[in-house]
Amino acid sequence: MLTLRLPALFIALACVGWVSGCARLPDASAVIGKVQSDGKPPRIASIHGLLSPTQSSAIIKRLTLPTGPTEMLERQVVVNEAVSGSPLIKGNRVTLLVDGPATYAAMFKAIERARHSINMETFIFEDDETGRRLADLLIRKREEGVKVNLIYDSVGCLRIPASFFKQLRHKGVNVVEFNPVNPLKTSKKWRLTLRDHRKILVVDGSTVITGGVNISRAYSSKFIGEDETSPVIPWRDTDILIEGPAAVEFQKAFLRAWAKQKGRPALDERDYFPSQQERGTNLVQVITNHPGEAGRTTFIMYVSAVAFAEKSIHLTASYFVPDGQMIQALRDAARSGVDVKIILPKSSDQNLALYAGRYYYDELLEAGVKLYERRNAVLHAKTAVIDGVWATVGSTNLDFLSFSKNFEINTVVLGSDFAAEMERMFERDLAESDQIIEESWEKRPWSIRAREWFSHLFSPML
Repeated sequence: MLTLRLPALFIALACVGWVSGCARLPDASAVIGKVQSDGKPPRIASIHGLLSPTQSSAIIKRLTLPTGPTEMLERQVVVNEAVSGSPLIKGNRVTLLVDGPATYAAMFKAIERARHSINMETFIFEDDETGRRLADLLIRKREEGVKVNLIYDSVGCLRIPASFFKQLRHKGVNVVEFNPVNPLKTSKKWRLTLRDHRKILVVDGSTVITGGVNISRAYSSKFIGEDETSPVIPWRDTDILIEGPAAVEFQKAFLRAWAKQKGRPALDERDYFPSQQERGTNLVQVITNHPGEAGRTTFIMYVSAVAFAEKSIHLTASYFVPDGQMIQALRDAARSGVDVKIILPKSSDQNLALYAGRYYYDELLEAGVKLYERRNAVLHAKTAVIDGVWATVGSTNLDFLSFSKNFEINTVVLGSDFAAEMERMFERDLAESDQIIEESWEKRPWSIRAREWFSHLFSPML
């Protein structure tokens, strides 16, 4: 199934960038150590402003009463804020959306209710049944007087006819092509490998849908492949619906991307930041990632979360090509007695990444990391649950491309109730997965080992 596969042209040209020099990931230990040495307390923001350190610590302590010590959680909050500039925000309601149908239902409902603005940022926006239905709704909302702005990635939408987006523009939707593949369409330095991999929908500045789901019929429960004879291959993904003041951080991220791409018309911030109300009890931290040494925040987020874990690390990773720091953090955690489980794909739309990731199985299994491969689906989810209280859902893959080259966004949600819901989802996926047993894995053919070794050579571009 080819619907979401990156074009061969992109892969070929990316090789040029890889050969000419790869961006290095930051030294996570040094960053974490510096933050800890600064000794700053965790901060929580409310709709009325920042809470005091004492108030913030008390809230975090209440979160961890069912699970144990607060030290890990406080350290993680401080590191995340230090590298991202985003505080923990109280007063949100977060709803887990499992797979495409649930995500699309929430998305269409939110857009239908829009009264002032709709800002959407996506990697893939297909010209298919799902995409056209969404496009028609965006056009209708624009005709009703709602401001509608769309950012789509040029590579992700490389095969989409230009007429599809031209029609949106013609009907009044403001559209930006992120980092155009055609160098003649940009006045900036042409860098093909810098992609917008975020998936964000912000409605009226107070409702957000975000995660890993693109706009494509591949996520529809009715999808049966490229033609009527193709077997059913469902896509497994995860999004969340956020209602409340954390929407401000997503709105900021969207407006920054719009301005950086010189989107027209320029968007007036006064139109996009309404007064906020508390909608729930969830604590949310928004972590944005962008190219550049200071922008690789999701990498620090993941490494520090693994390093600070005390009981359990449950990851779901659609594209798993970890660097040495991530591998070492996972190995250290497993050896210290932390329950480390990772659900990975059994099949993928990116076979090079699939085999490159399997190259690292040996050293993870040897350290006691439990690996599973999800069957009967194309795994596209990017989630984590740590110690039954810290959870993240986002667009970031555990690979070099997401950490160093892409514009990404992840949501961290603190609290045992939401984490328990994430754990139940994780357990359902485990039931649909095959565990990789070290003894059996060591017996795989040398031809497979050779393919893994060859694929891992391309890790810095995956």
